[in-house]
Amino acid sequence: MTPHVYLLGTADTKSAELTYLRSILVENGVKALIVDVSTSSTSCPADISAQEVAAHHPDGAAAVFCGERGQAITAMSVALERFLPGCADLAGVIGIGGSGGTAIVAPAMQALPIGLPKILISTVASGNIKPYVGESDIAMIYPVVDLQGLNRISRPILANAANAMAGMVRHRYIPAPEIRPAIGITMFGVTTPCVTEAVRVLEKDFECLVFHATGSGGNSMERLVAQGVLRGVLDITTTEFCDFVAGGIFPCEASRLDVIARTKAPYVGSCGGLDMVNFGAMETVPERYRNRVFVRHNPFITLMRTTVEECREMGHLIGERLNRCDGPVRFFYPEGGFSQLDRPEQPFYDPTADTAFRDALLETLQQTADRRFISLPLAMNDPAFARAMAGELIDLFKENDFHAPH
Repeated sequence: MTPHVYLLGTADTKSAELTYLRSILVENGVKALIVDVSTSSTSCPADISAQEVAAHHPDGAAAVFCGERGQAITAMSVALERFLPGCADLAGVIGIGGSGGTAIVAPAMQALPIGLPKILISTVASGNIKPYVGESDIAMIYPVVDLQGLNRISRPILANAANAMAGMVRHRYIPAPEIRPAIGITMFGVTTPCVTEAVRVLEKDFECLVFHATGSGGNSMERLVAQGVLRGVLDITTTEFCDFVAGGIFPCEASRLDVIARTKAPYVGSCGGLDMVNFGAMETVPERYRNRVFVRHNPFITLMRTTVEECREMGHLIGERLNRCDGPVRFFYPEGGFSQLDRPEQPFYDPTADTAFRDALLETLQQTADRRFISLPLAMNDPAFARAMAGELIDLFKENDFHAPH
């Protein structure tokens, strides 16, 4: 079957841009199909009509062509998300749109396999793009001008996107066979020494995929666990819970650790970064927090020390999540501090707050033979602490025959 790049957009308003993208791809020897995702029932020139896409909605095309714009956009997005996976010739996707068009195509692009080329040209790309990228590998491009016809600004930007897609399709990455099981590891700058040492211990027997614990990182890791790509987790850096509790900018989802519970994947966790909440520049910190202890991480990120009350709340929260896990679970507590900033002589050193987390976790956690709490007289970034966690994960794989290394 001939592979095609699918060009997603509302052909009733973006026909010129879609046609231009296709012409650039064809010049590169790549075949492309225009997929109309318009929410009006008017027929537009396209290789795959809006009617054909809309028919994939669970309630039929009428759910899309309902006459109410917001409802129609949501319905077309649902239909597109169901349509794309059935396209056996799909080699890559370029989506284009303003806020409405982006809302239609982004969820469908997020649902596609990681590694399949995805480019989204969107007028919202210079703002908060988290809702549009999610945990996927979508590359977003800001078109500078509105997508309202071709001009001296939009042509080169669209051509760059099409040329980039052509390169990805023509030089498709073919992975080499990998016999080591893959595991996910969470990291923050302040837990990097711990993660580095853990990877050194593990990399002979495991392929180590490290995720930046910025909300999306934890989501991406758990998505790959759910897909069976990751066979286990070394959740060193659970700092996303801080932002979830205190309203920081890198929160985890309310469903954090649900995938671990559902899949029963081997899990070794710890307290990395539980001493800090993330905000933007100092002026963005909510007024109610202005008397707290802060560290200016960089011009764009301000760190705030978690309090006894917040640490206690996180202890209960994490304990409740771990209680749902019937697979092998180990949670390590570093008695010497949670990060590089939580050490003697450092600004976030607060043993009382750390102990409040520990006590709340122990009050909540229902320990069993498979679900255990382990406390060590070490700091988070002490090499011995990293080696202890890594060794425990190796043992869990061996004891439970989860494709254990030999």
